[in-house]
Amino acid sequence: MSGWSTRDIPDRTGRTAVVTGANSGLGYVTARELARKGARVVLACRDERRGNAAVDRLTAEVPYAEAEFGRLDLADLASVRRFADGFPYERLDLLVNNAGVMGTAYGTTTDGFETQFGVNHLGHFALTGLLLPALLDAPGARIVNLSSMMHLQADIDLDDLNSERRYRRWTAYARSKTANLLFTHELARRLRARGADTVAVSAHPGYADTGLQTASPRAEGRRSRERLMRLGNRIFAQSAEAGALPTLYAATAPGVHPDAFIGPSFAHWRGAPGPSRRAPWTRDDTAAQRLWTASEQLTGVSYDGPRAP
Repeated sequence: MSGWSTRDIPDRTGRTAVVTGANSGLGYVTARELARKGARVVLACRDERRGNAAVDRLTAEVPYAEAEFGRLDLADLASVRRFADGFPYERLDLLVNNAGVMGTAYGTTTDGFETQFGVNHLGHFALTGLLLPALLDAPGARIVNLSSMMHLQADIDLDDLNSERRYRRWTAYARSKTANLLFTHELARRLRARGADTVAVSAHPGYADTGLQTASPRAEGRRSRERLMRLGNRIFAQSAEAGALPTLYAATAPGVHPDAFIGPSFAHWRGAPGPSRRAPWTRDDTAAQRLWTASEQLTGVSYDGPRAP
């Protein structure tokens, strides 16, 4: 694992991958490197213009790439269902749940969920459940959920999943990242129980300059905060190219175990991918099962098949 790089990605010819939030940052690099190794890649993005521009950029960088845009708004469960219903391939070899929002002011999704919990967890929970039949049809398929070392800052509050009692933007973000790990933990357990060879794992990029850090202050017009985040990225962050390595390792490397958590090896911040520290509450079976039940109820998606909300 030491020194692992994109050169070590096995050939992906004949395989299909979906990468959410692939128009920029980690998602774009992940999609490009999978395509470079022969995978057909669907760039699942909210904004059609930016998504198509990313496809054009990718095919310019990798002329032989098979890449296409798919519209997906994780803040709208109807959009998630449309994406899944319109997925044109019988099998799906890899789903990378990469998209997310970070440190946003309080807001709600189209369906009324707190934005960070709704986008970072519930949207991907629904998407994975709706695409699961295609994943189960692909031998050795993988599901990679992007978390963050910020999960160490807060356990999930199962009695206040939508932060209705009190909203603190960074606590809400940390809880959404804990939810990603609990989702992976329970999904891996359920896949094992049904004898599937589909592998569910998590990854995080360490501190990577992806644009996510500046998106919220820019959207809120907090220019001084945006400038501060840009300066911090310049000084401390590794590139998106390096930040995507844990995701690519989790998605493609042989021998990755179910429920693994992969991140940068140096202080969980930067460097080659390796096993990462995780909070003990992210392996809490009872909490994972309770979150799963709540997520099915909130999204209307059952992993035995979709049901109406």
